[in-house]
Amino acid sequence: MAETTFHDVLIECVVGDIVQQPDMDAIVNAANAELGTGGGVAGAIHRAAGAGLETECRPLAPIAPGEAVSTSGHNLSNRLLIHCLGPVYGMDEPADELLAACYRNALRLAEQAEIRSIAFPAISAGAFGFPMEAAARIALRTVADEAPGLRTVRHLRFVLHTAEDQAVHARILENLRA
Repeated sequence: MAETTFHDVLIECVVGDIVQQPDMDAIVNAANAELGTGGGVAGAIHRAAGAGLETECRPLAPIAPGEAVSTSGHNLSNRLLIHCLGPVYGMDEPADELLAACYRNALRLAEQAEIRSIAFPAISAGAFGFPMEAAARIALRTVADEAPGLRTVRHLRFVLHTAEDQAVHARILENLRA
């Protein structure tokens, strides 16, 4: 695990399962435009949350790259789910700005809901093809830049699928502190 604090906000990077974060008030779904079950993170979250999530998501869709919406956690131990549509690398442009908007919009929704802790996956770095190094750099820089303005969010966790992904995030997080 790697962690550091920016403006009283703890940011950590761990290997794990996004749906197994019971100590987080909210988790973020790397959603598809229709907010449906899909594969990867979205599929795992929908399966764990139960059928009620799809029903709640239906009227909120579609969303555009960079946008975020929130729902209840349903059968998850997290009270809030924030659904972000990351850019498809090489298709949705400007990809860097759209990816940063995902993180800013998720934090805005977390603040509105007075969330204290939130867990993120590596948005767009899976099936959407964003290179992990670039995605991690954008994600971590964005949340570090947003930290001074956060009133309620005090704990951000990046939950990565592999040790290699975690190592990339840890290295970038360390470089941000320097």
